[in-house]
Amino acid sequence: MISRFDHIVLTVADIERSVEFYQRVLMMEPVTFANGRRAVRFGQQKINFQRLGQEPRNLARVGSGDLCLITDWSLEQVIKHLELQQVEIVEGPVTKSGALGAITSVYFSDPDLNLVEVSVYP
Repeated sequence: MISRFDHIVLTVADIERSVEFYQRVLMMEPVTFANGRRAVRFGQQKINFQRLGQEPRNLARVGSGDLCLITDWSLEQVIKHLELQQVEIVEGPVTKSGALGAITSVYFSDPDLNLVEVSVYP
């Protein structure tokens, strides 16, 4: 029934700060859509940003996100890039379980303390 993710939504305190972070740190493309809403896109997926209370049907809190992103870079390249961007790695590299089996991951937080995991499959 389900074939892939289309988008996820993160609740953040400052949308433009989040767009800048995901563009700079994860090299995602900034997007504006539907009445000025903001997002970042990578491949066929995107991350939409909303402020607390912007969507009454969504009760997520700022910083409640936890996402895993697969990279085609080596983990060594990812770590070096994060260091250059002055992003603190809070855990890793560690072996975890991904959707298709074992992955090796590093974890860091975005400006709102959403947990971001960047991973590689062996």
